[in-house]
Amino acid sequence: MAVHTALTSESGYQGPNTGPRAHKRILVAFVAADITNGGIAGVAQGVTRAAGAIGWKLRILDGQASVAGRRRAMRQALALHPGGIILGGFDATEQKAALTQAAARHIPVVGWHSGTRPGPDRPAGLFTNVTTDPLDVARLAANYAIAQSRGKAGVVIFYDSEFRIAVAKARAMKQQIERCSGCSVLSMQDVPIASEQQRMPPLVASLVRKYGSRLSYLLAINGNYFVGAAAALFTLGKPGSGPPFGVAAGDGDAAEFGRIRSHNYQTASVAEPLYLQGWQLVDELNRALAKQPPSGYVAPPRLITASNVPSGGVFDPSTHYSENYRRIWSR
Repeated sequence: MAVHTALTSESGYQGPNTGPRAHKRILVAFVAADITNGGIAGVAQGVTRAAGAIGWKLRILDGQASVAGRRRAMRQALALHPGGIILGGFDATEQKAALTQAAARHIPVVGWHSGTRPGPDRPAGLFTNVTTDPLDVARLAANYAIAQSRGKAGVVIFYDSEFRIAVAKARAMKQQIERCSGCSVLSMQDVPIASEQQRMPPLVASLVRKYGSRLSYLLAINGNYFVGAAAALFTLGKPGSGPPFGVAAGDGDAAEFGRIRSHNYQTASVAEPLYLQGWQLVDELNRALAKQPPSGYVAPPRLITASNVPSGGVFDPSTHYSENYRRIWSR
């Protein structure tokens, strides 16, 4: 039932009902973990649209997929003397020194995928963290594998221990699969996302040779893992439509949707409404500036398969959420 609902329902994508009027014009710095990442790029596009609607200036800074790069980007952000900072796709605790400086200067910080759960994270320096519930995302991905295999899934789970959220999602997927008496977790593989294209082909090839037909699902905390996995599976003569079937518990981006649409070594993804979350980030920052609490709004995840894959590159619900935010800010 949960799998069917996540495939079809558009409920829950409207955003909050009320909030403060738009704050005066400010400059906002969006610090991206890696702007080439499809999920982060989608959120950045939503933030860009929302900043234009509320009347704020926006500067996007690229952390270039490394801790050092994000440290440089955070220094650049602070040097701009912004009215607010948005973290895009990296753990807030990684840049603790910079966030401590932001707090000392009374610069509110909100994050996207910057903690293990949605909502406020004051110890980490976040007014709030915007994300679907990552544990719900992980469980949904696992439940899809269980349902599609009729309770016989043999899975390998890929994650990146550099990120707290990735570890939490991997554990949740493992626990969910283990609740299925006929399913099995064959292996847990810690593979840095930044090096997946180099490390995944030989790793996946060795896993297929080791487990054979017992390996029916590849579960990953991000769809990027299936780029390297596809290379290995193609070389081994495995069909793009599976098995093993690739299922991502990430955020859903254009590359994932393309693979699902063309049956190219990925069968499903748990997507987030990236543009909507960009609008939410701006709204949460507006609440912080107004000295009001976070909205408490959490968008539900959407399960994407070939049956409902969007024609574009982002899952963007048709619920007029942008008009809702404009209404709130103009009250």
